[in-house]
Amino acid sequence: MGRFPGGGSAITTILVVGDVETSVRWYRDILGADVTRTYGSSAVLEFLGTWLLLVTSGDPTPDKPDVSFVPPEDRRRVSHSFTIRVEDCDAAYRELVDRGAEFLTPPLDRGEEIRCFFRDPDGHLFEISQV
Repeated sequence: MGRFPGGGSAITTILVVGDVETSVRWYRDILGADVTRTYGSSAVLEFLGTWLLLVTSGDPTPDKPDVSFVPPEDRRRVSHSFTIRVEDCDAAYRELVDRGAEFLTPPLDRGEEIRCFFRDPDGHLFEISQV
């Protein structure tokens, strides 16, 4: 117990996006993700030790017969987000704004942490947080 079966495993987060090229530019130029490969309407990125797979919308397939992939439909409702721990939230905020990130608010000091949120072009939510 304690290990995932199969050995040598890694986790990849799949993000459904409206346009792969736009999203690749955003993740590369704003977040600093490394693009490892692109194929068809997909792109594989490495970001802070995590694999991200950007894909466009898709209908059900034989291996997921009742599942459709769609980008976020309402930017105000979130079922998944990313938190990036940073040493200096204000400095990270300023640099990301300079790169083109659009934040919901500037960093807010909540006592035990300083944090703020921003979205990718499709509405996937990101937080930078300083403890």
